[in-house]
Amino acid sequence: MESQEPKITSSPLMPLMYSSRVMLKTILEGSDSEMGLIGKTMVIGGWVKSSKEVKKEPVASPPAAADAFPASPGPKDVSCVEIIQSRIPFFRTIIRVLGGSASSPAVREKLQSLIPKPPPSSILFLQINDGSCVSSLQVVIDSAIVPVSAGQILPTGTCILAQGVLEKPSAQGKHKIELKVEKILHVGTVEQDKYPLSRKRLPLDSLRDYSHIRPRTTTVASVTRIRSSLNFATQTFFQNHGFLNVQVPIITTTDSEGFSEKFQVTTLLEKTSKKEEPVRAEDVSLETVKAAIKDKTSIVEQLKRSDSNREALFSALQDLRKTNELAQQLEAREKSKPVIAVKPDVVNFNEDFFGRQSYLTVSGHLHLESYACALGHVYSFGPRFRADKTVSPKHVAEMWTVEVEMAFSHLEDAMKCAEDYFKFLCRWTLDNCSEDMKFVTKRIDKNVTHRLEYMISSSYEKISYREAVEILRKVTDKAFETQLQWGVPLTAEHLSYLADDHFRKPLIIYDYPKAVKPFYVRLNDDGKTVAAFEMVVPKIGAVITGSQNEERFDMLNTRIKEFDLSRDQYEWYVDLRRHGTVKHSGFSLGFDQMVLLTTGLTDVRDAIPFPKSHGKANN
Repeated sequence: MESQEPKITSSPLMPLMYSSRVMLKTILEGSDSEMGLIGKTMVIGGWVKSSKEVKKEPVASPPAAADAFPASPGPKDVSCVEIIQSRIPFFRTIIRVLGGSASSPAVREKLQSLIPKPPPSSILFLQINDGSCVSSLQVVIDSAIVPVSAGQILPTGTCILAQGVLEKPSAQGKHKIELKVEKILHVGTVEQDKYPLSRKRLPLDSLRDYSHIRPRTTTVASVTRIRSSLNFATQTFFQNHGFLNVQVPIITTTDSEGFSEKFQVTTLLEKTSKKEEPVRAEDVSLETVKAAIKDKTSIVEQLKRSDSNREALFSALQDLRKTNELAQQLEAREKSKPVIAVKPDVVNFNEDFFGRQSYLTVSGHLHLESYACALGHVYSFGPRFRADKTVSPKHVAEMWTVEVEMAFSHLEDAMKCAEDYFKFLCRWTLDNCSEDMKFVTKRIDKNVTHRLEYMISSSYEKISYREAVEILRKVTDKAFETQLQWGVPLTAEHLSYLADDHFRKPLIIYDYPKAVKPFYVRLNDDGKTVAAFEMVVPKIGAVITGSQNEERFDMLNTRIKEFDLSRDQYEWYVDLRRHGTVKHSGFSLGFDQMVLLTTGLTDVRDAIPFPKSHGKANN
């Protein structure tokens, strides 16, 4: 059996293992000496970013009769155009023989018109990009060599797969290398008048309406490659430090963060939608319904006589039937005690799929803790959901989060791990996404590279919540929207001032009031604060939140009561404290906010492939 392992080769232009084409990145970013690739034959594929057609000047054929029957140089693949051009001298010789010297000019002109004229040849210059890098490859198609259908100019958005030879461009320009096409293997046409990217450089907010098409733009492609690299960096960091990857559930019956804005998961909607809403006796009188029956009966009789609108008659009969049923219900209620109707929105969740209320997860921390208390250091990476109707550039309904839990770990350990992980992501982006970073620095934010370098080299300030409040209270040149006092959560505005204006570098705020953090965070000895922290960075705000979690059985029970939570719902979580409890801590990183930081974008809807927010879910 043939081995499925990739063949080892020294050629940088080896085709992709599961495709016949060569990735453009290996041509355009493979080495500094593109000239070493001159003369290489390969297959490339991608989408047209721009195209230009240049008409070629027609070349007159020599009239010598000796050229009428040119000698064949041997077997060669020729096009129809080349065949016609090679036979033109032959046709002219025939005309001279038939026309003769005595023939009239009109006859000769008529015969000349019978000579087949080859279509005017042209050269197409295409900028092709396959999504592997920022740069595009110039592809040259000579219609005299590779025929292109009439009117087929291959506009922006066209997909093309072609075979050709790499050559040095004949004209001086920004391109150091180009592909001269020998054969076109595939053309995916585009409806130019409907293609949204036919217009030059659409703004990002307009591109959100075309989530399925916008990856073809240079900006969104660069952001996607950076996002992919951050994903790989996350796996690399935790795998290199002995963490195990755990997939926590997306559907859960436990509310780990205490949020009320949750997406409910149920299979009962179809059943409840079929139930008609009962009508209360106080809502309508029997006399009113009987009068309505009389009127609707008259309408039905009129429609029966006219026999002109069967659909209207059918609808009127249905309406009359429902009204008669309502009258019967009201008559029955008058003969018995008033019956309180059941509201249609009351659902018996015992009949639901899971036998109880369930939701899309807001956080995977609690489930991840159970594995940390058995395997040591674990992490999870996946989508988290919140049914928050607030429109914000930093939050949407579905966002991706990296969550970490470590057994035998204190708050200081979690803060140190979070800082190391954050700096690792910044360094990885600069080292492995250099071309994309050059692009976003030029196109989106000219300071983004400098900002990441500063994040890596800085020492992070660490202050307590109390110290943060004291700093903010002394601010005189700025009025905050939220009145600040001890015990109030720090808003995005507060955090922005501390990171951007006061410290001007990343900082970690710890020991928050117990009322503003989830029930599972460990209570400090002062009884007022808990062992929680937030990492705040300039321009973004809080990008990491973490805590040391409560390992004491009695204290966790007390906290559940303080938050008025269902003990039954969290019984499994409390059970971890009964059997081999251990001190543990962890944190979560907003992955989409990290993409904003590394790309310079300001709206998370431009950093997520298919963003979904209140009233907006295109794909």
